[in-house]
Amino acid sequence: MQNFHHSQFGDFPQLAGIKHSSGQRISVCIPTLDEADTIGEIVSTVRKVLQEQHPLVDEILVIDSGSRDVTREIAAAAGATVHLAADILPELECHTGKGENLWKALHVSTGDIICYVDGDISNFHPGFVTGLVGPLLTHPEIEYVKAYYERPLAYGDESHSTGGGRVSEILIRPLISLFFPELGGILQPLSGEYAARRATLESLAFPVGYGVEIAHLIDLARDGKLSNIAQTDLVKRIHRNRDDEELGGMAFALLRVILRRLERDGKISLATPLPALYQSWAVDGDGIRRSSRTIPEPERPAMNSLLETA
Repeated sequence: MQNFHHSQFGDFPQLAGIKHSSGQRISVCIPTLDEADTIGEIVSTVRKVLQEQHPLVDEILVIDSGSRDVTREIAAAAGATVHLAADILPELECHTGKGENLWKALHVSTGDIICYVDGDISNFHPGFVTGLVGPLLTHPEIEYVKAYYERPLAYGDESHSTGGGRVSEILIRPLISLFFPELGGILQPLSGEYAARRATLESLAFPVGYGVEIAHLIDLARDGKLSNIAQTDLVKRIHRNRDDEELGGMAFALLRVILRRLERDGKISLATPLPALYQSWAVDGDGIRRSSRTIPEPERPAMNSLLETA
């Protein structure tokens, strides 16, 4: 697996020239839900540096899950084309979640290369895009590029240089070691920043929630494309840290996606269907509060299968 550093692709005019000569289009797609604090700077940076100063990115798309703040308005004012996820392919059953937004972004985008960037990054710089699309422009054998980085963890007003990516280290890394050791070299398997060729993305199923990134890696490895995956060091990613209750639901969704693939690939046999009800407990004042919510994590089919039946 090839590893890069984003600084290797710091010559933006050269990258833009390679892109122009190849005739490829590049789409930057950002899934959002209540990201008013950060989305403006992300979109503005891409527009100013990678569109106006250096013509590398052809379109900036924001796919929103129904933000209750002014995320969509800020993104549009900063220069993005904004879509409400529910308005894309409205004839299909509606789902909400990150993977749903990414799948629908693939449908409405026009790029030959799709670069996904999360909308909550507070230290965004152009390397989040150039470091991911650069390997695809300069290495034709590469199909999919994952980001990795240091992930600080914030506790109130304090910040620790490590400790982020808790679900990756506590849940995903052990499962990879047990069942998918071929993926052990992926440094940030759940990173939300990655770029890929359209044909590759259109061949993959998209779980509608947080399971989308690990599903892609498992399915690419199953299809014999591990050697076509690369990763780029973006140094550091600072974002809004999730609380334990939210991370618990995320882990539940991830487990459902992984267990389905383990059964599909004949690695385990499930005696009963997986439940969709996630149950948790939390301290509430002087008592303990029980909560439950349904996290079904359905999957959107590979886009190329949808296009074939259209």
